[in-house]
Amino acid sequence: MRYTRPVVYLGNHIGKNVVFGEYVLIRQDNEIGSNVRIGSYTEIAHNVIVEDDVQIHSHCFIAEGTIIGENTWIGPHTILINDNYPQTNGKYRKSVKIGKNVIIGASCTIMPGIEIGENAFIGAGSVVTKNVPNGEVWYGSPAKYIKVKDKLDAYK
Repeated sequence: MRYTRPVVYLGNHIGKNVVFGEYVLIRQDNEIGSNVRIGSYTEIAHNVIVEDDVQIHSHCFIAEGTIIGENTWIGPHTILINDNYPQTNGKYRKSVKIGKNVIIGASCTIMPGIEIGENAFIGAGSVVTKNVPNGEVWYGSPAKYIKVKDKLDAYK
């Protein structure tokens, strides 16, 4: 088996102990912290901030202007979108902001301009169309409030 190096454009600032899977694409002008893992077939657009200790699984797309807080875990096949109306010269572009210690399950879609608060949990397959407050569990399509994360047995 042949390992394929990631493609990293110029102008990125990348911390220590960053691990890339195969076929990763990192566009220009990003800030990627230390101890970050980025899975295979993932693309990070430009002007993205990824803080320390973040794990982004395989087959993810992180849109331009996204901010991902430290110690966040993003499941495979997750898409962060920044524009409801593509090809309109960025007129409607709104960045996604994800707080610290967030868990986003597999195959989620986070819509433009959404803010996910610290310690939140987004269930697998969710489509997040509203801001998620700190410490809450949201799930579904569209995602809705389920409970406080501290009430989940796994996180007590």
